[in-house]
Amino acid sequence: MKKLAYGFLLMIGLFGASAWVASWAIEPQPFGEARAPDPAQYRDAIIQVYGGDVWGFRGNFAIHTWIATKARGATDYRVYEVVSWNLRRSDSVVRISNRDPDRPWARSPAILLHELRGDEAEALIDRIHEAALSYPFHREYTMWPGPNSNSFTAWVALEVPELKLELPFKAIGQSWMKSEYPALRK
Repeated sequence: MKKLAYGFLLMIGLFGASAWVASWAIEPQPFGEARAPDPAQYRDAIIQVYGGDVWGFRGNFAIHTWIATKARGATDYRVYEVVSWNLRRSDSVVRISNRDPDRPWARSPAILLHELRGDEAEALIDRIHEAALSYPFHREYTMWPGPNSNSFTAWVALEVPELKLELPFKAIGQSWMKSEYPALRK
């Protein structure tokens, strides 16, 4: 019985240590909580990648990620993400919508993970759209190990390497495709 109790305490300690490591792994510098530029004021092209803690206790270990684009002169943002419940509303978990890109996710503030602006962003916006439309797992969603929202964001990064996107540790599922489908490695 003592061994079982020690094992349980060890497991709790490991979860606590993992949560501590995960908590600092999400805030790449110099970004952090940020507002997207007002598209009526900011006329140039922009690509932003956001993350937000998932709901409840799991938020200590995992985030949901999404990509936002705004073409030069556009008056709104296009947001690309994967959400499981979208499959009930359409034939795909991929959701492409025009909305504010920095809305909270599950009451968690949106954290800016990556950004490109200007000509560099403009050159990649159409390719991001094509990559989102070609996501091969658009009818599948598994919270862990994937495919999930982070697998989708990683797919776009694989298809558009010029994006130079590296997701944080808490983006569980980001390497799912590379491990499950070695042919997708680039």
